[in-house]
Order: sequence, then C-alpha cells, then structure tokens
Amino acid sequence: MAIKYYKLFNLLQRRGMKKTDLLTIISSPTLAKLSKGEGITTDVINRICQSLKAQPGDIMEFMPSESEEPGA
Repeated sequence: MAIKYYKLFNLLQRRGMKKTDLLTIISSPTLAKLSKGEGITTDVINRICQSLKAQPGDIMEFMPSESEEPGA
C-alpha cells in the first residue's frame, strides 16, 4: 500500500506554483519525502491543506498494492 501525492503536484502546477513554493510551510526533508512518496505526518497534511485551501483527497490518494486488491 502506498499514499501517492501526485494530486498535490498536479494542483500546484494548475495554480502556477512549484514544489519549492511549499518550503514556506514545510521543511526541505519533508518535501523530499513527498516527492519520493514516503510517509508524512497528519500535521504536514493539515498545513498543506490550510495553505492551499484544499481537502486531503485533493492532494493525495491511497493506491493499494496488487496483493491487497480484492480478488488478488
């Protein structure tokens, strides 16, 4: 299982923003974790959502691994 953050990066692009614009609200190591699809805290998700006026589902998506899909 994995949480994917491609929705966040798509949202930034649609708003004419860059990943580095997030550095005003999150640290550089946290931005690296987002880029690599690694885990982040709910506090970080909260700060991103507040800053972008978005819902968590607007910035991330749960992607089950093949072994976790029903019928697999």
